[in-house]
Amino acid sequence: MFRGFYTVGSGMIAQQRKTEMLANNMANANTPGYKAEQATIRSFPEMYLSSIETARIPSENNFRMKGLSPVGGISTGVYMQETLPLFAQGQLRETELTTDVALIDGRLPVDEQTGTPGAVFFRLESEGGREQYTKNGNFAIDASGFLTSSTGAFVLDSNGQRIALQNDDFRITDKGIIMEGETAVATLGISFAQRPDTLLKQGDGMFVTESGENLTSANGMANVTYSTQQGFLEGSNVDAARTMTDMLTAYRAFEANQKILQAYDRSMEKAVTEVGRVN
Repeated sequence: MFRGFYTVGSGMIAQQRKTEMLANNMANANTPGYKAEQATIRSFPEMYLSSIETARIPSENNFRMKGLSPVGGISTGVYMQETLPLFAQGQLRETELTTDVALIDGRLPVDEQTGTPGAVFFRLESEGGREQYTKNGNFAIDASGFLTSSTGAFVLDSNGQRIALQNDDFRITDKGIIMEGETAVATLGISFAQRPDTLLKQGDGMFVTESGENLTSANGMANVTYSTQQGFLEGSNVDAARTMTDMLTAYRAFEANQKILQAYDRSMEKAVTEVGRVN
């Protein structure tokens, strides 16, 4: 009986965490470059049950021997193991701002171990000098003339250097080359992640590597193709309709577990107040 409380409780916690994750996806449905999170719910290892039986051995002293009779397995509950971002391309939205850039996926190598394609990101420099990566191309020019992200991080070029511009009167080619007039001043730094699922998701749509090492530069990689489009932003890849459906499903699952928990509670109440009563 008490094991049922733990099993149902674990299911309620897992569905609550899934609902929180889906609510966060909905809140970022209009955030440029946001990658929707997906939940991985798994069950705890099953517990194998056996009953203890006593068998009588025909002998002069009626010797008895205990043995185990298999009953079967029992589930011990579920848990939300992790959340993984979905790196599918979001729809492009035109802004007509010269500082906005959309990074469009092209041909990306597929990882042999997972069977999923890699991903490309803009290279950024955080306050501590560590590289960060994002798909949000909502850039701006700061007071010092450097190209920065929406969070204030410096946008890096293909050589890992900050990009200094005279003003917002510049052009970006589909290869990521920044032109001021007829002069190429820099090339947007693009990084490639062979296993994007191993990246750690930060706030504001930022990603960092788990080891702290920088990702491989995608600039000039023969087997990686991409393009950039100035005046556009990559939108969130959250499917609002699907997310709402998943939220309702998670709520119904939580509600079902809640009713089972109430049934267990009533059974325990009856066991305490009625079964144990002495007439």
